Amino acid sequence: MSWTEGADGGFVPSPELVAALFVLGGAPLERVPWWATHWLVIGHDGQVLRDLAGRDDTDVAAVAELLPAALAEMSVALPATATAAAALVFHHLARQCLSAGAGERWVVRRVDEVVTHAGRSPEVLGLPLGHLSGIDDAWWGGSGPPVADLRAAVRAACAVQLAQR
Repeated sequence: MSWTEGADGGFVPSPELVAALFVLGGAPLERVPWWATHWLVIGHDGQVLRDLAGRDDTDVAAVAELLPAALAEMSVALPATATAAAALVFHHLARQCLSAGAGERWVVRRVDEVVTHAGRSPEVLGLPLGHLSGIDDAWWGGSGPPVADLRAAVRAACAVQLAQR
């Protein structure tokens, strides 16, 4: 998923967020060794985490194999379902939109990626941000609602998403 390319290219997601993306099949595995290095710097530790941090960004098969054990060393459980993983990612996106300056259209694009990775599950589509899936098309043509209305709808959905947690 390209959702990590927000305004700050140096964004380091939490291990919990990476666990959710991993469950959805959307974790950018080539970035995980770099993130693991940062997790070590902020105080997480473990042999597998150190091994992961030392991996090359092209060694994605090894990263995929090591990541669950590294997360376990940090006491981070993989979400049990795609819906739980999507809810965690959506919570993060909502926070990014409402407090960290992520653009509304950027959020909608990431929502579409999550929904796709979750197999367009009705449970994921039923989440507050899941309801936004597909509205990115409205930004393209002149036939949809005004952009200001689209932005307001995204921000409202983000507020509801945050209230559910």
